[in-house]
Amino acid sequence: METLKHKVGIVILIFLITCIQSISAQTDSLLKLWYNKPAEQWVEALPVGNGRLGAMVFGNPAKEEIQLNEITVWAGQPHRNDNPGAREALPMVRQMIFEGKYKEAQELVNEKFISQNSHGMPYQTVGNLDLLFPEHKNYSNYYRELNIETAITTTQYDVDGVTYKRQVFSSIPDQVIVVRITASEPGKINFTASLDRPGKADISTEGHTIIMSGLTGDNDAIKGNVQFKVLAKIITVGGSLKTSDTAIFLQNADTATVYISIASSFKNYKDISDDAGAKANAYLKQALNKTYNQLLQEHIEAYRHYFNRVSLNLGITDSVKNPTDQRIADFSSGFDPQLVTLYFQFGRYLLISSSRPGGQPATLQGLWNNQLYPPWDSKYTVNINTEMNYWPSEVTNLSEMNEPLIQMVKELSETGKQTAKAMYGANGWVLHHNTDIWRITGPVDGSFWGMWPMGGAWLCQHLWEKYEYNGNVEYLKTVYPVMKSAVAFYLSFLVEEPEHKWLVVCPSVSPENAPSIHAESSIAAGTTMDNQLLFDLFSKTIKAAEILKTDSVFILKMSETLKRIPPMQIGKYGQLQEWLEDWDNPEDHHRHVSHLYGAYPSNQISPYRTPELFQAARTSLLLRGDPSTGWSMNWKINLWASFLDGNHAYKLITDQINLVGNQQHAEEGGTYPNMFDAHPPFQIDGNFGFTAGIAEMLLQSNDGFIFVLPALPDVWKDGNVKGLRARGGFEIELLEWEDGQITRLAIKSHIGGNCRIRSYSPLQLEDNTKLVRAKGVNSNPFYEVPQIKTPVISPQAQPGKVQLKSTYLYDLKTEPGETYLLLRSANEL
Repeated sequence: METLKHKVGIVILIFLITCIQSISAQTDSLLKLWYNKPAEQWVEALPVGNGRLGAMVFGNPAKEEIQLNEITVWAGQPHRNDNPGAREALPMVRQMIFEGKYKEAQELVNEKFISQNSHGMPYQTVGNLDLLFPEHKNYSNYYRELNIETAITTTQYDVDGVTYKRQVFSSIPDQVIVVRITASEPGKINFTASLDRPGKADISTEGHTIIMSGLTGDNDAIKGNVQFKVLAKIITVGGSLKTSDTAIFLQNADTATVYISIASSFKNYKDISDDAGAKANAYLKQALNKTYNQLLQEHIEAYRHYFNRVSLNLGITDSVKNPTDQRIADFSSGFDPQLVTLYFQFGRYLLISSSRPGGQPATLQGLWNNQLYPPWDSKYTVNINTEMNYWPSEVTNLSEMNEPLIQMVKELSETGKQTAKAMYGANGWVLHHNTDIWRITGPVDGSFWGMWPMGGAWLCQHLWEKYEYNGNVEYLKTVYPVMKSAVAFYLSFLVEEPEHKWLVVCPSVSPENAPSIHAESSIAAGTTMDNQLLFDLFSKTIKAAEILKTDSVFILKMSETLKRIPPMQIGKYGQLQEWLEDWDNPEDHHRHVSHLYGAYPSNQISPYRTPELFQAARTSLLLRGDPSTGWSMNWKINLWASFLDGNHAYKLITDQINLVGNQQHAEEGGTYPNMFDAHPPFQIDGNFGFTAGIAEMLLQSNDGFIFVLPALPDVWKDGNVKGLRARGGFEIELLEWEDGQITRLAIKSHIGGNCRIRSYSPLQLEDNTKLVRAKGVNSNPFYEVPQIKTPVISPQAQPGKVQLKSTYLYDLKTEPGETYLLLRSANEL
């Protein structure tokens, strides 16, 4: 009897501790997504991930479904997708384009350039862990949440007076997914566990472990050959376990913990010889050597190491009392600033959870995908989407999370060399608009979308941007060869166009759009985005070579070529031209705004340095309109922030935070109940673009100075943010504002140098010392601004005058490791 009482006491104590933790999370943490009903659709389930292992948790009391992913489980196997017929056809295609025969040129590209064997492999779901609780169909007091301060999902409900609780997390240190099930009374946990997969798999049991193994799928002409293995081991306190060939039955347990280990045979993009079973067993063994509480605490600590670097407070209203899906539905008609904070931090959560050092980059759906053949294969679309995934990584203090992207670019620079040579007879390396885990670099999907040889040029911007933030010359040495090789491709690929004798990329497209003058064919020469990308690639590679004191002859060649790249042009509607010719249609509302790359994420267009181009870019964005796909609207948030229009950026925020159902394909944009971005369908780039956009509204550092609160909307009158980063190794340890005016600004300088600050508020040092008014060029080399060509302006254009609010511009000399506190100054009002 005493033993039974002791056992009951321990179970109750364990349950009370976990309930207290849960109640504390419900009452104390505002950084959570919570709901009062289970998920019925995948876009209602809640994501957890450790960069390698992902899970979507539905929280159904009677049938818990935990959908599983492992980031290297892709269809196919190592292969190439070049079309060598392009080399012979290239001169003919160029001639057709220059003669205006766009339809014929596109047809020839489809025949001779587009891959004949592979359009990229899909990222595939591993399958599902199903937990059946047949006695839990009638439940009450239901609650589920994802706490993004701990990276843990919790489901809690009552059945027949007993409170049941499930918690799920994907352990960062121990590389397993953990499912913990508890009850308020002993002996009350009963369920059947099984694994399944939409594709073929072998499923068995061994001891208290369910095993699922198989091969990934075939796609196009490529046979699936990645082996994977899933181990789901159940550990209980009390109760009994029985097994069948494919399932485990648990009866009368006090607690149950399921450890899910998944691994594949993937070693790297050209080698799939790893032993999936040995890897999965090793991960599981490591996890079982620790107690559940150890796993839990080490997971939370590892996650918070990154997440806690940044905090944001935009205010709180009574809306926080409502479930998250209701808050999303109500956002545009009410005022819920904390939901913006939650959305911002959710993007950071997703990046930490889907992209970790040593792993693969976040795909089109991040880490999470429940299909074998998902939309657009959930691979890497590099004409905007992959890049957008990493826009928030540096500014929101998650630099480590872009390391998988940097590594992928290095690998693409290897595979892309063969494509450059085989297809174009060119030097260096090339990438078109898509790639996958096998690092394909040939064009896919058809000429209209795929004939864009600029993927490498855009990805190289991320290599340079990382240096701009960390100032690490040793790092720069590791990426300079990749940048140089990308330049080498264009040096041997650029061709002279006949009218102006400019050097242009041909053939190419303005991503996924076509001018109305030949709407059926997107193919073109010298599109504006291509020219902007070339300017950035050449300019930044020149800077890198100068910093590293190398390649003086190559610098000269880049400089001479740069002089012949077309300038930006302002067309007859006062718009920034998208094409070399003035073909823009003011009724064009296409989702891509590729020609505005020069405004964001690039810094070629500036309200202070290039007012004509600034106004033209703004006109283009107004003509494009606001409504679009999710990712496009989030690009526009960033653009309006860079145009210093916080109220217009906020208007797009209200468009984005708009509840969307389970639409499969549309161009409406919005947000799913689980806060995933809706294209529709789900694309994670919109989440990351949103997070970057909020940061862009609060802090900018790409125009020769740190602009503090550059695009604050009127509705965010009071607030504070901590932890954002600026170029040149500066960190905003604290930024507070009241009634739209800065009250306190603490800047930490990690590498020293001049800190030039632009602000709408007058500032002074904390000891009342006046700041030095800035004059001339910023002496900090990280704040050099691009020297672009004078734009060509149509005589029909009537560009409006740029209206800018007056600002204060200060210089502050800083030392490495020092923090400087600035206050609002009353003396300069």
